[in-house]
Amino acid sequence: MSADLWQRGCERLAAELPEQQFNTWIRPLPPAEVADGGEQGVTVSLRVPNRFKLDWIRNQYAGRIESILSELAGRPARLELAVAPREAVPRAVMALPANQPVAVGQVLHNGLRPVPVNRPAAVEQPAVNGLTSVQPASMQAPVIASGAMPAPANTRHRINPALTFDTLVPGRANQMARTAALHVAGAPGQMYNPLFIYGGVGLGKTHLIHAVGNALLKDKPDARVLYLHAEQFISDVVKNYQRKTFDELKAKYHSLDLLLIDDVQFFAGKDRTQEEFFNAFEALLAKRAHIIMTSDTYPKGLVDIDERLTSRFDAGLTVAIEPPELEMRVAILIKKAEAEAAPMPEDVAFFIAKNVRANVRELEGALRKVLAYSRFSHKEINIQLAREALKDLLSIQNRQISVENIQKTVADFYKIKVADMYSKKRPASIARPRQIAMYLAKELTQKSLPEIGELFGGRDHTTVLHAVRKIGGERQKNTELNQQLHVLEQTLKG
Repeated sequence: MSADLWQRGCERLAAELPEQQFNTWIRPLPPAEVADGGEQGVTVSLRVPNRFKLDWIRNQYAGRIESILSELAGRPARLELAVAPREAVPRAVMALPANQPVAVGQVLHNGLRPVPVNRPAAVEQPAVNGLTSVQPASMQAPVIASGAMPAPANTRHRINPALTFDTLVPGRANQMARTAALHVAGAPGQMYNPLFIYGGVGLGKTHLIHAVGNALLKDKPDARVLYLHAEQFISDVVKNYQRKTFDELKAKYHSLDLLLIDDVQFFAGKDRTQEEFFNAFEALLAKRAHIIMTSDTYPKGLVDIDERLTSRFDAGLTVAIEPPELEMRVAILIKKAEAEAAPMPEDVAFFIAKNVRANVRELEGALRKVLAYSRFSHKEINIQLAREALKDLLSIQNRQISVENIQKTVADFYKIKVADMYSKKRPASIARPRQIAMYLAKELTQKSLPEIGELFGGRDHTTVLHAVRKIGGERQKNTELNQQLHVLEQTLKG
């Protein structure tokens, strides 16, 4: 009975799960080992190809799998998951009945497409010239994660080995983007293709796409992966246009398994570049290679870019990374301080996080100032020391962001009068910007709700609270509003 338990369980799952989910996460798994413990139940041991699949299956499917197996066995069934040694992962796909055909492009091994052996000769790749966060190996600071020695910089792929999922602090601000990236890392070419990640500067978009590249290379070292900034692609197009060597350009980009490209908004107004990128885009999708792009705005918000490109950008999955919430900022500070072997008290982390809200990059800059001040002055890290180390930043911030400044900026953005912020007028064209200004006043200043209400024409604090909750809730669901708030926040923070 136990010999075919896993097979029957998979058939039940195939009937219950959406086909895309089943084909991506369950079908490629090797057969499980079933140990019969008599009245104690059965233990089903399953070895999965990589850590990403293990975490995802455990979080998303383990409970349902155990329930199905227990029902089929008539006894309690326990699922044990482990990562298989690379050489032990079988290449055969789990057998299923004839009425369960394998989908086109189905993964066969480790959740990855097989990579052809004959690869085209590598094309020389010019230096990035400081356009991206990835530096040549000689310029990179060594980073040690989880006690391991730093990996050498992968100049062929341009992937920064320090930017992994392990070193990325998860939180509500990046939850959806991180989950989608994990999906891609576990089964590239299957779902969310292309993956388009957008958000303001310094929020972790580059870190996330490097994490996917590192995960794929760890699981499949021969995979053809390339990371580059959009300006590098522009440079390559110009160089090959001058030399009339477009076959080289195609050989370089059309044969990839994973293309990671930062800041596609830089393609604006560059018709030849857009044409070549469109060709590469179509070629890669046709061979089920994966494309991940980042931008400072969502696809339909891009200007001076051909509509056929933006429509393809939007054809897969578009996700935003938002400014990190307070708890996430605290976690980032504590983790990065630990990496510097300088543990930070939680109250100090909260003090810094409350005063530095813009993005992760500014948060890291503030942390470096505090750590340097502590080392140079030979003083322990506490709130007073942090206040002294960041006094210039705090004074600039306090001077720049005021409720009055917020009201003026929002009024200009939505083309209403500043006086409308204090008036009793209630048409939607005025009430909506007023609520947005109240929300930003609560987010970006230290003012209390009654104080904010007073500055908006003597309104009650409950009116302000309603506006804050309404705009904050809509921000999570409304892509256009979220982008508008990003623009306003970046404007106000200078």
